[in-house]
Amino acid sequence: MKFNEIATVSGKAGLYKILKPTRSGVILESMDEKKGKLVVGANQRVSVLSEISIYTMTEEGATALEDIMIKIESEFKGDLGLDSTADADELKAFLKHVLPEFDEDKVYPSDIKKLISWYKIIRNYAPEVLEEKNEEETIEESEEKES
Repeated sequence: MKFNEIATVSGKAGLYKILKPTRSGVILESMDEKKGKLVVGANQRVSVLSEISIYTMTEEGATALEDIMIKIESEFKGDLGLDSTADADELKAFLKHVLPEFDEDKVYPSDIKKLISWYKIIRNYAPEVLEEKNEEETIEESEEKES
């Protein structure tokens, strides 16, 4: 599985594996023990994780969620030392450690809570997406984007 095969649905908790598109939307499967299926129409907002990023103060203005999660995995190996019930200061300190240049004015504690809960879901149900990309995969992906 890859980050472009995982989605989040506005108004619904958790993450979903993208199964296949339909004429009027997409079929999703929840990434939990239940593996419940869900058909999402065009009137609901579905965001693919590979298209989500976190605001930064860098020249680019944002860092991809995938890169941040891979960094969290390489540094913490699943033991974050906090969960989504932590207070705002703890959450900001955690993100500051992982991504020192994040934009504190645009990234809210609720965003950091989502990052942590999504990381835990992915670590439990699709840990292979958290493995660092090797150079060959990165070159292949950039070639795919160009074509």
